[in-house]
Amino acid sequence: MLKNSDGVPELQILICYHRPEAAVATYRQRWQIETWFRAMKSSGFNIEDTHLRDIDRIARLTAMVCMALVWAYLVGEHKDMNVKAVRILKHGKCAKSLVKYGWEEIANVLLRPLYKPKFDIFKFLYLIC
Repeated sequence: MLKNSDGVPELQILICYHRPEAAVATYRQRWQIETWFRAMKSSGFNIEDTHLRDIDRIARLTAMVCMALVWAYLVGEHKDMNVKAVRILKHGKCAKSLVKYGWEEIANVLLRPLYKPKFDIFKFLYLIC
């Protein structure tokens, strides 16, 4: 359920002429895709800032970023389910996405030599490759 800045639920009207029984599920999928695009563009990897023009380089970069996003998601999901759940805010949403939660764990393992992780983040790379 979408809520405005005051926490009041907002009415959402979906108009669908083809398979209206699937409209809500389709809309949910659209927002998942929008979230991935936001992470790739402005809320994480900033791939537009590379100013790449060569299609082969763009393709390789996009593939690597997708792999990193999936890795971060899998690590975040595992940590949320098995180590410590992401905090839920008063309005019912998670305090951070599973991608961000995983990315923080990956950064801790890679950048803090004294950090002792509770699970092996690298095992999830095998699932991706």
